[in-house]
Amino acid sequence: MVSIDPILQQILEAVPFRLSPDDGPAAARKALRDLPRPPLHPEVRAEDRAVDSPAGPIPIRIYWPPGHSGPAPVVLFVHGGGFAAGDLETHDGTARQHAVGADAVVVAVDYRLAPEHPYPAAVDDVWVVLRWIAAHAAEFGGDPRRLAVAGDSAGGNLAAVLAQLARDAGAPQLRFQLLWYPAITWDTSLASYTENAAAPILDLAAITAFSDWYAPDLARTDPAGLPATLAPSRAESLAGLPPAHIAVAGHDPLRDDGVVYGELLSQAGVAVTVDHAESLIHGYLGYAGFAPAATEALDRGLAALRSALHA
Repeated sequence: MVSIDPILQQILEAVPFRLSPDDGPAAARKALRDLPRPPLHPEVRAEDRAVDSPAGPIPIRIYWPPGHSGPAPVVLFVHGGGFAAGDLETHDGTARQHAVGADAVVVAVDYRLAPEHPYPAAVDDVWVVLRWIAAHAAEFGGDPRRLAVAGDSAGGNLAAVLAQLARDAGAPQLRFQLLWYPAITWDTSLASYTENAAAPILDLAAITAFSDWYAPDLARTDPAGLPATLAPSRAESLAGLPPAHIAVAGHDPLRDDGVVYGELLSQAGVAVTVDHAESLIHGYLGYAGFAPAATEALDRGLAALRSALHA
């Protein structure tokens, strides 16, 4: 296996971080929120709003790319954090990078978190917001004909679920799905779960605990019997889904989730690129701008997103 990128390794040693459930959800959320983050792209205008849903208002944040004028493509960005941590603030910089890199309006969603709100609460929330975007894009300068979904880790899972829900419902039509090191299969027998059981940032023990928080009645079920809204790889058919860019990291227990999903999409006739950053780790978007290898991987994904939305 290729070693962890040396610059990234130095950063990890200087600023240690592990997404851990050990002290409960409040502590996990605080640890992620307290990570040092420099301001990114202050030129991007942002505004907080809320979308009504049967479960109550869902907070969102809309970002407009610099120089925005006229209808622009729209990306729904779904944050990661093990389905139990993360919010609009922890991923504010990442959302801004997507707005600039894709030259698109980005809508970030603050979905309900586990364990207080287990599956399918997060699915319900992001699905409400995606349909709201399709209906209201013109009101905030978006083009409802050029929509995409993006997400990292747990957010990558939810973005993949959204692509399937939109296909099955016949609307909204999505141009692209950008999945950053997504949780897809719920199958810990894949080789990467063993090879990277003690990986930085996110290890196998944490994945197991977060899975139990998110889907307590299903997390230990045979993966073959899981619903596609939990494990997108279990969909009856993957045909007709939007093109995908799936970014995976060599030192990540979830690496093979993305690899397997890419293979399944390709077999179903879906255009897909699996970008395997062998020297990187789970959560590498947070190190873009500091570790060149992470910056380059981010740029590859955003270039694919931009190309799909501006074709």
